[in-house]
Amino acid sequence: MSEIEITYQPSSNESYMNDQQLAYFRGQLIDWRNRLNSESRLSRQRLLENDPNGGDILDQSVKDSNRTMDFLARSRQQKLILQIDAALGRLEDGSFGYCLESGEEIGIKRLLAYPIATLSVEAQELLERRRSHQAA
Repeated sequence: MSEIEITYQPSSNESYMNDQQLAYFRGQLIDWRNRLNSESRLSRQRLLENDPNGGDILDQSVKDSNRTMDFLARSRQQKLILQIDAALGRLEDGSFGYCLESGEEIGIKRLLAYPIATLSVEAQELLERRRSHQAA
């Protein structure tokens, strides 16, 4: 990896979704997916571990709680991986960085904070308002 790739930080002062920004986000998404895959493998290993020396009731309870936490973490990781893969697909088809509702720019600041974002801030707020009205 070159010095430029390591120190580059996308900015709203550049042309939106230029080649350098696209490469940056592709790298960020791939790194994130790789970390999640590693964590998911570790969680899976822990879930598959079977300790024949059960221990006392308290030990069993702690093990059950840990298994539940690993299962929930693995489930969240798998959902995130699917979202990351979808974002990588949008990078390939040229729609990355644009709101799926309005087609407007999502914005560099939002993508730096949440690179799998699919909606602009405005569209996200509208969606959340609709959900809160439906729940009420």
